[in-house]
Amino acid sequence: MGIFSRFTDIVNANINAMLEKAEDPEKIVRLMIQEMEDTLVEVRSSAARAIADRKELDRKLKTVAGERDEWDDKAELAVRKGRDDLARAALAERERVELRVAALQEQHQQVDEGLARLKEDIGRLEDKLADAKARQKALVMRHQTASHRLEVRKAIHENRIDDALVRFDQFERKMENIEGRVEAYDLGHKKDLRQELHGLANEESIEAALSDLKQRIDADDSKGQAS
Repeated sequence: MGIFSRFTDIVNANINAMLEKAEDPEKIVRLMIQEMEDTLVEVRSSAARAIADRKELDRKLKTVAGERDEWDDKAELAVRKGRDDLARAALAERERVELRVAALQEQHQQVDEGLARLKEDIGRLEDKLADAKARQKALVMRHQTASHRLEVRKAIHENRIDDALVRFDQFERKMENIEGRVEAYDLGHKKDLRQELHGLANEESIEAALSDLKQRIDADDSKGQAS
C-alpha cells in the first residue's frame, strides 16, 4: 500500500468519525488540509531518502563495474601469457562480481520505480491540497450562512417569535383598555350643581361689567360732543 493510499484511509477514517459525532464541518476541512500537509512532508521525506539511496547505488555500481572490468583485463592478460589457470580464476572472480552488478542494478530499478510512484503521489497530493485550500474559504462561508439560517429556522419553529408577537398584542390591548377607561370617565359625566351656579354668577358679573363699560364710553362721548 502506497503512502497516498494510507493517507486516504486515515483521512476517511477521521472524517467518518467526526461525521458520526456531528462535528463542525469547518474542523473537518481543517483536518483534511492538515492531514494533506503532514502527508506531503512525509512523502517528500521518503522521496529524499530514495534519491539518496539511488545515488549510493550509483556509486556502488560504478565501483563494482570497475572491479568487473579489472577482472576482464586480468583474464585477458593471463591468456596472453599462456596462463589459462589464472585466466579461469580471473573469469570466476569476474562472474562473482557480475552477480553483484546484477543485484545492484535490480535494486536501482526498484528505487527508480519507487521514486516514480512517490513523484506521482506528490503531484496528486499537491493538486488536492491546492484545491482544498481554494475551497476552504467558500466551505466555511457556506457553513456559517447555513448555521445562521438554521438558527433562524429553529427560532421560528420554536414559536419564540410568535410568542413575542402575542405578548406584544396583549400589551397593546391592555393599553387600549386603560385608554378606554380614561375616556369612559368623561362620557355622560354631569357637571356639579355648585359648579354650574358658580359659572352663572361669573357670567352675570361679566355682563354687568360690560354694561358699565359701555355707559362710561357713551358718557365720555357725549361730553366731548358738547364741548
